[in-house]
Formats: sequence, C-alpha cells, structure tokens
Amino acid sequence: MIRRSPSVTSQLGLRDRIFSTAADRGLAAGIDAGLVQVESGLLAEVTFADDIANVTSRYLLNAGGKRVRPMLALLTAHLGGGSVPDVVTAATAIEITHLASLYHDDVMDDADKRRGIPSAQTVWGNSVAILTGDLLFARASQLMARLGERAIRLQADTFERLVLGQLHETVGAQGGADPVQHYIQVLADKTGSLIAAAAQAGVVFSGAPGELERPVVMFGERIGVAFQLIDDVIDLSPQPESTGKVPGTDLRAGVATLPLLRLRERAQTDAGAASLVNRLEEDVMSSGGAPSAAADAAIAALREHEVTAETLAEAHGWARDAVEALSPLPAGSVKKALTRFAETIVERSS
Repeated sequence: MIRRSPSVTSQLGLRDRIFSTAADRGLAAGIDAGLVQVESGLLAEVTFADDIANVTSRYLLNAGGKRVRPMLALLTAHLGGGSVPDVVTAATAIEITHLASLYHDDVMDDADKRRGIPSAQTVWGNSVAILTGDLLFARASQLMARLGERAIRLQADTFERLVLGQLHETVGAQGGADPVQHYIQVLADKTGSLIAAAAQAGVVFSGAPGELERPVVMFGERIGVAFQLIDDVIDLSPQPESTGKVPGTDLRAGVATLPLLRLRERAQTDAGAASLVNRLEEDVMSSGGAPSAAADAAIAALREHEVTAETLAEAHGWARDAVEALSPLPAGSVKKALTRFAETIVERSS
C-alpha cells in the first residue's frame, strides 16, 4: 500500500503566505503529485529479494521523514518542465542516498534513536547497519544510471563529498586549521552537498535553463548549512518526545557542534566559559554517552548560554545568504516558495 506524503503546503508551512494565487496553488498541487510518485518509487526501489536486506533497508523508510530533498528537486523542476519522470527518478535516488547516509551516520555517532525509533545498529548491530547503507547507496546509483552520464557524475560527485565530509568530521581540524571554518566545511559537504544536488537535479532533469543551475546549487548548499546549524540547536532541546533524540545526542557521541566550538573560543578569555567547556568534555563527551545528572546539567547550561543563541543567529545568516543566491531566478511562484523554504528551515527551532 502506498503511503501518501503530507502535502508540500503542510510540510513547509507555505499555505498561508505563498499559495494564494491560482498559479501558486497549481505549483503546490504539482509538487504534491510528484511526492506521491516519489513515495511510490521509494517503496518499489527499497525492495530486495533477500529477506534480511528487505527488512533492514525499509526500517528507516517506514519510520517516516520529511522528504525535504525530493521536495526541493520537485520544486526547482518547475523552473522547467515540472515533475517529469526523470525528475521523479532523480528525486527518489537522492532520497535513497540520504536514507543510506543515516544508517552510516548512526553507526559512527553511536546514536540510540533515529526518527523516534531505535537506530538500526541498536537493533541489528553495526555490521548489518553499515551493509544496509551500502545496499541503499548501490540502489541509488542504479537509479541515477538510468538517467545517463550527467546523473551518474552528479551522484558520484555528491557521494564523494558526503564521504569526505564524514572523514573530515571524524579526524577533526588538522594543522592549525580554524575549528569553526573546518566545521562549516564539514556541514557543507555532509548536508549541503546533497541538498544542493537535489536542487540541481530539479533544474537539470526538467530541462530548465542551464544558467539557473549555479544559483540553485548555491541556494541548496547554503540552506544545507543553515539546516544543520539549526539541528545543532535542536540537539540541545529538552523535549526528546518532539525531536526523537536524547538532548545532547551529538555531544554525547563526541561530536563538537557549533555551540561548543563557539564556547571553546570564548574559553580562551572567559573563565566561566572555560569551566563549562570542562564540564561538557568530562561529563558528556568523555562519558561514552552514559546518562548522568552531571551530563544533563552541562547540556542544559550550554542550551542556555548565549553561544547557542549565536548559533541560531548564524543559521539565520546562512538562510539569508541562500535567498540572496536566488536573485537570478525569474520572479514567480518557484522563487517565492524557495524563499519560504529557507525561512521555514530556520523556524524549526522555535
């Protein structure tokens, strides 16, 4: 049975502000119809003859997801021929690539939960989770291969950046590199590259004018960084029932997110910041993820510290830069929707 995706208007909060004219409502309807096709494609493609693979590969798919990347591909496709079959295929492949990356990320982060359910490696172990991600990456590549050499290169280039981003996050800043700049580049590679690929795929496979590729790629990469910086703030949320994760999941996994990096900068001249850094490193990041009152208190202190508000402000700055990149796009429903998309990304923390 095909699960109907929520409408784009409800997913992005666009209904009241944008989809007011007949043209705008037509765009929304076209994207919604494309999302139904993507969802059908996901269910068909994330299917394996092997019984174990069939169960593990559908595990996170069945847990839901906002389908942000295929939605973006379908949206930019309306700069050209709209949700034509090649766009739907590319959007499906990109979402499968994203899904695959989640299996690997959760292993590397030793995450307990994903999308509100136990992460795959807590159910089947690291090896099965990694191999499931590999199978999904292979399936995404097969899908893109149907679209020709341009799609193969787009997929390969994006996959390379995903892996490099994860590698650089794992080894950390090297040779005196600025930790914040290093972190932002990691976000651009790990998150921004795939969102940018989705936006680019919509333009390329809908036959839209080639000069619109670079603006939407810039938009996608910048909004990807904003998206992840908002996640850094949400990671500190005291409401795991709404986030699906334990507060401070990234920090407990040893990942230094932007609030902590900014706090470390302050610690060079601020004794209070230095004390909090020590608490976070000793009680949270060196604890192996073990829960404790000290860890919870340190995470709460970071949540209330002004560096977290600064992180939120930086996310808004990246979103503004993303919107500025759209200036070459023609005025109309697509440009308005992309602008609202950027605004909604940074409103997730409210």
